[in-house]
Amino acid sequence: MGLKLGTDQIHRQKMPGASVIYIPSGKYLKVMTFGFSSVIADLIYLWAIQYYSDNSIADRFDYLEHILSVISELDPRYVDPYEVCALIAAAEAKNVDLALKILDRGLEKNPDQWIFPFEAGHIAQTAKRDFQLAQAYYKKAMAIKGAPDILTRLYANAAYKTMDFRTSWETWLEVYRTTKDERVKKIASNHLYQVKAAVDLNALQSAISKFKEKFGQNPQDLSQLVAEGFLTSIPQDFDARNYVYDPQTGEVKSAIIPWKR
Repeated sequence: MGLKLGTDQIHRQKMPGASVIYIPSGKYLKVMTFGFSSVIADLIYLWAIQYYSDNSIADRFDYLEHILSVISELDPRYVDPYEVCALIAAAEAKNVDLALKILDRGLEKNPDQWIFPFEAGHIAQTAKRDFQLAQAYYKKAMAIKGAPDILTRLYANAAYKTMDFRTSWETWLEVYRTTKDERVKKIASNHLYQVKAAVDLNALQSAISKFKEKFGQNPQDLSQLVAEGFLTSIPQDFDARNYVYDPQTGEVKSAIIPWKR
């Protein structure tokens, strides 16, 4: 820490981030701490929070991964730095890939902590808009003992966003059948309606397109799709109601918005 204090005296305008560059590796520090590595990890973490709160250091984000690696080598089970550094990477540095890398490292060092793949899934979904990646992270989190029930719902929703309708349907159906919370049951029911409608409407629109391609016009009634062999039956929504069809436009839609059922 004496070295750290010394480098803090360097004028940052001349050498931005110098105090970070000269912190030794965590492996080196661990040997030098004589059993107090977790204490040193805590001190560096507290200092890092102050460092990354200083907007005058333009290049401070360049050393974020290095700081995290030092702390994690000193105390790999120290959960907070992974979470906070990932948040800084995603929200402040706008480096989503680095945030995910940090959370991956947290899970590698702490395979019993569902919080890391949970937060990675959230970042992948909201910041990266990669629902397939989010789905994979949520699946990892679900497999860890103690993971909250909401992860199952997040997984099912991410599956829907990737058009993995079978997985989404099966997952929401399991939630619907097993939950004892009426509020959650209603949420699951609405999502089941949404998934079924997506599958049915895709099938109906495809059949309408084939009908128009063959006959040069939209069917006057959906029953024509069955009569002409484009469908074996006309599907109904999750509440056993007919879908709404406009023969002028060829558009078909659900009778109600799922969340207004």
